[in-house]
Amino acid sequence: MTMKNPLEERPNTRMKQKGFLTMLKAPLPLILILADLSVSIASASDAYPTIPGTGDCLRTDGLVPVRREVYGNGRIIDITHRITPEMPSFERLGQILWLAHSMKNGSSFNFSLMKLPAHTGTHVDAPGHYFDQYFDAGFDVDTLDLEVLNGPALLIDVPRDKNITAEVMESLKIPRGVRRVLFRTLNTDRGLMYKNFFDTSFVGFKEDGAKWLVKNTDIKLVGIDYLSIAAFDDDISSHLALLESREIIVVEGLKLDDVPTGLYNVHCLPLRFPGAEGSPIRCILME
Repeated sequence: MTMKNPLEERPNTRMKQKGFLTMLKAPLPLILILADLSVSIASASDAYPTIPGTGDCLRTDGLVPVRREVYGNGRIIDITHRITPEMPSFERLGQILWLAHSMKNGSSFNFSLMKLPAHTGTHVDAPGHYFDQYFDAGFDVDTLDLEVLNGPALLIDVPRDKNITAEVMESLKIPRGVRRVLFRTLNTDRGLMYKNFFDTSFVGFKEDGAKWLVKNTDIKLVGIDYLSIAAFDDDISSHLALLESREIIVVEGLKLDDVPTGLYNVHCLPLRFPGAEGSPIRCILME
């Protein structure tokens, strides 16, 4: 099946120009009315959509916030795990969010504080995570290339009975020119990101698989569906192979449940933390 690159679709510029010229010929009062109408329509768009029948958003009764995985009639898919104290982590998370100021306790506003490791949930690794010389030189999450973290990406299924070895990588036949690949593995089938402990039996890259990727593909963004890109027994060696060049960005802990394989646009944005070797990240797929 030939997959269409979603970046090839562009709006009709000529139609936009024609509409703009027509608007310029209109009387000034009409232009102002149209401008006001467009603002009203934009304002009416629901930033916080509610389920049908919840009623007036100004009322305190019947307010039901909607938590979704898919937006825009399926055009946008959130592949980020929610951050909760119960999610798996390298160290027990404990309480991660608390109110420092509460309206219920007399404050004029609610104001939360957060405390969590840099490698929590869906997150990104910077080169300084496994290379101390890169850490000292300042290769942190604030220096990661957003062009690599955003663009066409291939979501593929990995054979479920093994780690990602050189043999597995070769069998996937990822074409040259593909720069971003998200690997869905047995981790998703087992629901490992929904367990409340770190499971060392997760699937990841073996050292030979990581080296094969570096040598034989054009991949610059590698995503996987558990907290580590590397198989537990090859944790250090696989990370070293992937991060040494400082050209490959590793995204871990992706939420790939029920997402069809294929070509998407991926958008991943880490927080700008100078000095941090990792950061929680919000990732979405767009068709």
